[in-house]
Order: sequence, then C-alpha cells, then structure tokens
Amino acid sequence: MKYSSDASGFVSLGEAVPDALLEIRYYSTFNFIGDRIEGYEAPVALMTREGAAALKKVSDAAIARGYRLKIYDAYRPQPAVDHFVRWAADPDDTRMKAFFYPDLEKDRLFPEGYIAAHSGHSRGSTVDLTLFDTRAQREADMGGYFDYLGALSHFDYPGPAPQSHDGGGFPPPGGGMVAFHSGSGALSGYLLYLSRPIPADRGNPHLKG
Repeated sequence: MKYSSDASGFVSLGEAVPDALLEIRYYSTFNFIGDRIEGYEAPVALMTREGAAALKKVSDAAIARGYRLKIYDAYRPQPAVDHFVRWAADPDDTRMKAFFYPDLEKDRLFPEGYIAAHSGHSRGSTVDLTLFDTRAQREADMGGYFDYLGALSHFDYPGPAPQSHDGGGFPPPGGGMVAFHSGSGALSGYLLYLSRPIPADRGNPHLKG
C-alpha cells in the first residue's frame, strides 16, 4: 500500500505552540510496543492548522495558570496504526506488558478498543497531552500515565482521579471546539480534539524533521 507524503494543511506544533513541551513517545522505544513506531522518522508533532490554532489558545491559558502543555502524540500516520495492529496480532511479543498493560491479556487489547485499525489521530486534529506544573517542576497528576492500557485510563475509573475531568477549568478555545476529554478506553492522559473533525483527505505524511 502506498501512502501520500503530502503535508499541506499540517503545521509543526513546535512552531505553532512554542511553549509546549514535546516528548514524542512513538519516536522512542518507551511505549506499549517497545519499538520506534513506523512513520515516526523524527521527534516532531504535526497537527492541522485549525487544531494547532485551538491548541495555542489552550497553551496560553495553561501558561497563565502556571502550567505548560506536554505533548506525547498528535497527528499519527496510518503506517503507525498498521504497526499497532500487526503487533496486536503477535501473541509472543509482550515485552512491555508489565508496565503498560499489566492487568490485561494482550489478546483483549483489540476487542476492548485499546487498539483499532483506524485512529482519530490520523485526521490530524487530536493530540495526546498532559499538563506540566512549572512551579512544582513535574507533570500534573492525571491519575495514570501515557500509553497505559487498562481501566486506570478510563474516564469513569473509580479509584484515585485527577483533580478535574473537565480540563482543569481551562476555557474552551472557541469555534465550537471542546477543550479536553479523557481517553476513555484508550490512553491515559487527556486529549484535545475538534468537535467537528477535519475531513481525512489531507494526505498521510510520515513525521520527518
């Protein structure tokens, strides 16, 4: 299968949201698979222009409250999603189970929706992030950690929870957009998304520096 390298309509979050911290986990091996993920050829984050503009507003609100955004993932190339699916079909590769999915058998990750053949991230208007407390010099408590696959990442988890499930009081960035929502059934941390997703016809570039 061939994928488009057209990056028109996308911008670098490192440039569009300069106050944000980037820790692109899928460029590293510190993720639920344990390998660098296909399509991540550089530790960069891309997003649609519309999504980046919304994220900049949230970043500005965070800065005013003593926080910075810390971004783990944004636009996700389809080859990366395909990599997830191939990994999920391999019952023998459980290198990262003890840390990222200790309470689930690997064969349940796909049926329970932790991994899917298509991702909203591939539209380019979703971002996985957390808040970094600039006074305490540490990440805010979100109740779990990025890439944790299990009940701890659910919005309705009954145990210890983050201080807020509504984006910590951050105002919606306007334009019919919703500021934060929890990655229920997906990844720990919070997602910023557009309530009217951008059509998925903007190409499928790999992430390059």
